[in-house]
Amino acid sequence: KIENPTNRQVTYSKRRAGIMKKARELTVLCDAEVSLIMFSSTGKFSEYCSPSSDAKKVFDRYQQVSGINLWSVQYEKMQTMLNHLKEINHSLRREIRQRMGEDLEGLDIKELRGLEQNMDEALKLVRNRKYHVIST
Repeated sequence: KIENPTNRQVTYSKRRAGIMKKARELTVLCDAEVSLIMFSSTGKFSEYCSPSSDAKKVFDRYQQVSGINLWSVQYEKMQTMLNHLKEINHSLRREIRQRMGEDLEGLDIKELRGLEQNMDEALKLVRNRKYHVIST
């Protein structure tokens, strides 16, 4: 390992350029599909992908050949988030219907009083705005 950070970065930059050149040569000379991803010690990102392909296509093929599922964790996170957002959407739609006077069957007396109070406050705001518009 190169201990001096400056020397390490200079060496990385030179070798990165060499690896990128080799990847391009493999693509052109051998008609190979190449996808290359590199991160420097400072976190800088470099990539190369064959012009005839894209990184996802290459990684999908790798996943298929190796039997390693690269996307399952991300997919599961997205599914969890989607389900959570669907629940929020369902709750908000139900609340809108209740504020419109629909879907009230499942509410107890406390919830009905709260809804009535919210509607009274909203009605006051609408009336105040209406009177303000009329008077100006």
